Amino acid sequence: MINPSASGWIDKFFSKQKHSLLPVAIYPNLFYKKVRETGFIYGHIVSFDTLVPIETKGWLENEISKVALLNTLFGIYGLTTHENNPENFVSKAMDFYNTMNPQGFNLFKKVLPNGSPSLNLEKIIDNRVQTNIDIISKNFSHIVTNALLFIDVLAFRQYLIHGTIPEKYLKKIEETIVSVVSLALKTKSNKSKYDDLLIKLFEASVRYSKFSKVNIQNLEELKLDYFSYELEKQYLIDMTGMALWSDGIIEKNEAYFLHKLAELMSVSDDFVTESIEKTNEFITKHKKEIPYFNYSNPVKHFYDQTTQIVVTLVKRNKNRLIKEIIQSKELMLLLAFSTRRDLNEKEKKKVKKQILDICKTIPSLTIFLLPGGSLLLPILIKFIPTLLPSAFNENLEENE
Repeated sequence: MINPSASGWIDKFFSKQKHSLLPVAIYPNLFYKKVRETGFIYGHIVSFDTLVPIETKGWLENEISKVALLNTLFGIYGLTTHENNPENFVSKAMDFYNTMNPQGFNLFKKVLPNGSPSLNLEKIIDNRVQTNIDIISKNFSHIVTNALLFIDVLAFRQYLIHGTIPEKYLKKIEETIVSVVSLALKTKSNKSKYDDLLIKLFEASVRYSKFSKVNIQNLEELKLDYFSYELEKQYLIDMTGMALWSDGIIEKNEAYFLHKLAELMSVSDDFVTESIEKTNEFITKHKKEIPYFNYSNPVKHFYDQTTQIVVTLVKRNKNRLIKEIIQSKELMLLLAFSTRRDLNEKEKKKVKKQILDICKTIPSLTIFLLPGGSLLLPILIKFIPTLLPSAFNENLEENE
């Protein structure tokens, strides 16, 4: 039995499969469909595409994700190189991850000078699937972050073909996913105030780029011809369909959007129809197992949970936080104004910068500096004025 949390699990994985390694895939479309059936595309793995079954009873979610990522990387390796030698694959995978240098995420902070290539790859994969494990992101579903792991697979193919990852490839595909999802949500007839937060969940889950704002107004602006490989195109359509399913229904105008997206990428209508059917089939079947879909409004659930985290952290550090804020007269004034009117962009930037500076001085609040922490910052800023002394607003009136 494989233990993905114990050293040597990659060698054991290939040892278990060595007499029955899957034949090298030669049809990208078939490969993609098999990967989608495992749930890897949706961020919720329910099976592995291996000839020898793998028992996962008692496994943690990140352990399943590690094996799924390894197996899918090995699959794209076979599809691209037409060979299935585990040693060569591990060597290439190590080279690939050593080439990758995501902005904003220190995936490989541990120097790995010693150990076999497979042991080093284990450490990298372990960091890779746990990038989003912290006090913040435990409260939003792994489904968004894990679904983006397929970007590794697509980037690995690029590396195998070119010997390097094309410049800005990782950034481009992530930004395209977030932009397409953002445009797709705008097509919804029944809009929710939580739709924007869903976009932020995607933005907080990315690893290769930092987002400030999604400014794309239409699909034509995206220059989708950049993506020429069919797996890239199919993945974009599936990710968009999954985001639209967040309310449990794919409306006519949403289906039209997916077909328009497919048209711009020269993908058949048949694939779009199949994508909608497969997404609905998968989520309907496994909905109870996926935290993201276990609530009437999963994004609202995220918002409620993270608000509670902010409130708890602020209360625990109330005295020190207030002391730091009071020392900054400008910040006090801006926070007071925020209770009366909306701050302009310049004022908001000042508040954000000064609050982040304060967070740096209070260990418990450094979570707001972590990847994804920006999601909680507006909640923190909104909650702070309620903690300040009662004279807070009275003094403001005297100054006006």
